[in-house]
Amino acid sequence: MSQHKIVSREEWTAARKALMISEKELTQAREAVSRQRRELPWVKVDKDYVFDGPGGKVTLGDLFKGRPQLVVQHVMFAPEWDAACKSCSFWVDGFERMVPHLAARDT
Repeated sequence: MSQHKIVSREEWTAARKALMISEKELTQAREAVSRQRRELPWVKVDKDYVFDGPGGKVTLGDLFKGRPQLVVQHVMFAPEWDAACKSCSFWVDGFERMVPHLAARDT
């Protein structure tokens, strides 16, 4: 681990203000990309997808439960693995606690 430079409060404040300029530029760039993503055109789903659900067969439309948005999480699981990807598992393990928040946003 590298040693950190020790400076006065004034030098730190000047360095922090300079870093803040970069952070704000990064935030603005991320917001611009997010806006572009939201503005992407949609593709109409014409195929009647059917899935095996806990209560039997369900269509893609059934999964929406009357809401306009559906979150789909792809979980990586290679044939030679005994368990799903650690990052995917971490995400999925916490998903149930997000359901009320998603429902409040019509998702």
